[in-house]
Amino acid sequence: MHKIIPSVSILLLCLITSCRQNTQEQATENSAGNLFLADPTIFPDNGTYYLYGTNSPEGFRVYTSGDLIHWSVPAQDSLALRKGESYGEEGFWAPQVFRHNGQYYMAYTANENIAIAVSNHPAGPFRQNKLAPIEAPTRQIDPYVFFDDDGKIYLYHVRLAGGNRIFVAEMTGDLMAIKEETAKECIVAASEWENTQKTDWTVAEGPTVLKHNGLYYLFYSANDFRNIDYAVGYAVAHSPYGPWEKTTDSPIISRHLIGYKGTGHGDFFRDKNGDRKYVFHIHYSDTTVSPRRTAVISAGFIPGEEPGKDRMQIDTETLFFPTSNTGMLK
Repeated sequence: MHKIIPSVSILLLCLITSCRQNTQEQATENSAGNLFLADPTIFPDNGTYYLYGTNSPEGFRVYTSGDLIHWSVPAQDSLALRKGESYGEEGFWAPQVFRHNGQYYMAYTANENIAIAVSNHPAGPFRQNKLAPIEAPTRQIDPYVFFDDDGKIYLYHVRLAGGNRIFVAEMTGDLMAIKEETAKECIVAASEWENTQKTDWTVAEGPTVLKHNGLYYLFYSANDFRNIDYAVGYAVAHSPYGPWEKTTDSPIISRHLIGYKGTGHGDFFRDKNGDRKYVFHIHYSDTTVSPRRTAVISAGFIPGEEPGKDRMQIDTETLFFPTSNTGMLK
């Protein structure tokens, strides 16, 4: 890692922050019905798929489907989480939805902080009794809440300090705070594929964690999201804290493998057949980054070279783009 002169570091962070705010994904679909949600996540519940992502300066919309292909678009003012009912005034990014103790939770980014809101239904409304973020010593984004087999709950997230670096910390039982004394760095972008533009402010973000055969698999995206080489790789560990061993087959999703630029920042889920899939975004076109387009691809573990250490494999032949036939939002 190169040392960063403080003033340069601050300038780079401001540029990244300004760009992310100015490229907020406000388009929902084009005339062909293609959906445009960046940092997407799909949450299956009671036979319905719910799709969320970065696409509104007012909060998060939710889209529903029964087949993953065709999606219902909500009314223009319909939001699963609305500014003013939960923490944040701007920069609503990267939601994750999960169920816990009979309620639905949304972990998300706003104002470059992480917050968690609660609802009685996956379509929302997600709200907070106290409009506040999870306290942390620095700005943090891209939450992923992971429930381990022993009952402990962890928040994987990105801290903006000397780069976009992935951290983990144990959460309190009510999910409203982290135990800062447990915070530990997991991933720093340092390899060639993770920093193709050779910048001082390196980027590793969008963490998702799976546990498979007793091992922890941390999937993440590297490079700036505007970079055509934005891509997905993963690392493996024997503990939720690491140490994390980056795999030699990374990246597993990239423009070279699937033929689209800016591939990354997604989440895993299982379809109605129990098959694992990954939802993510790509650049709008070969020449334009935003609004980023939503895509889905099949994925699964296959035996690795070492016994008990399976590899994640992406089936590039299964790539498809969710669509809507309900007309374009104005």
